[in-house]
Amino acid sequence: MTTPSSPLQALARIRPDVRAMHSYVVQPSTGMLKMDAMENPFRLPAHLQAALGQRLGALALNRYPGDRIAHLKAALAQYAGMPEGCGIVLGNGSDELITLLALACAQPGTGQRATMLAPMPGFVMYPLSAQLQGLDFVGVPLTPDFELDEPAMLAAIAQHNPAITYIAYPNNPTATLWDEGAVQRIIDAAGAQGGIVVMDEAYQPFASRTWIDRMRAEPARNAHVLLMRTLSKFGLAGVRLGYLIGPSAFVSEIDKVRPPYNGSVLNCEAALFALEHADVFAAQAAEIRAERTTLVAALRQMPGVEKCWDSEANMVLIRVADSAKAYEGMKNRKVLVKNVSTMHPMLANCLRLTVGKAEDNAQMLAALQASL
Repeated sequence: MTTPSSPLQALARIRPDVRAMHSYVVQPSTGMLKMDAMENPFRLPAHLQAALGQRLGALALNRYPGDRIAHLKAALAQYAGMPEGCGIVLGNGSDELITLLALACAQPGTGQRATMLAPMPGFVMYPLSAQLQGLDFVGVPLTPDFELDEPAMLAAIAQHNPAITYIAYPNNPTATLWDEGAVQRIIDAAGAQGGIVVMDEAYQPFASRTWIDRMRAEPARNAHVLLMRTLSKFGLAGVRLGYLIGPSAFVSEIDKVRPPYNGSVLNCEAALFALEHADVFAAQAAEIRAERTTLVAALRQMPGVEKCWDSEANMVLIRVADSAKAYEGMKNRKVLVKNVSTMHPMLANCLRLTVGKAEDNAQMLAALQASL
């Protein structure tokens, strides 16, 4: 008779690097003003809630997603102004698309690891997806004021020949929309070495520019560019739907590693419904942009806020004397923000604040002032 193994023995089968990782933690928010995740603060108007409920209730939940996925792709293409010759891949949020891109570009068994490159500090899912899918990750530091270090980016591309270069446009957590000319030169350099560039436009509804205009205006120069967006910041964070636009030859290859039926009929129909009412969400984004201006002005007048950066997203990055103290003080006052100071050395004593409705921003400002 064999001796039964213990759970600890079985755990040894899990990759050591995975066992050493920390899970992505979502802070408990019951009873709190949630200003830590860049969510749209507006719910659907009551009449649209009722209409959506009726529509979702009539779906055939006993069937796998079918033709409506194609309808959603067409609606997204029209909404985004997709260039000719391009296609769309859907993901469970942009997080899954980042995973799929890493999976598609990894080189297992070849003896040569592919490389992913991105400016840092940036979105945490870039290095995490590289690690989990077996790519090397190269983070290129931003300037002290969180601008692109163009010479450093160009040197890193020349040295490391990345398979994937991420440019978040605007960036998270700095909310920066980088210089268009510098971005294009970085795209050119990556393309000259046969690399893919992913323009991550998760926060596009709040930005003054979009790279899709350059993709339409100079298609040959941007033929290796993929544009990634999510409906989370559009106003559907709970729906979990991201999309990737790029030349059809690219997206058809990435689509091969996408799990079948990775979008539910509920997600699909909710997204179609929202796109039919895009004017409602556009008005919400306009209000958030206006509130952002007011919030930034107030932060720059607040004693104890050492620095408040410009923002082209629905978040604002600030630096204070003691971010841990301020974070805990705000939490004790029932306001959740994000202490990003441990994410990267350049973010020392920085807090990231979501831009919300006027009354939410006022409550957040009061809690911050009392916590400094």
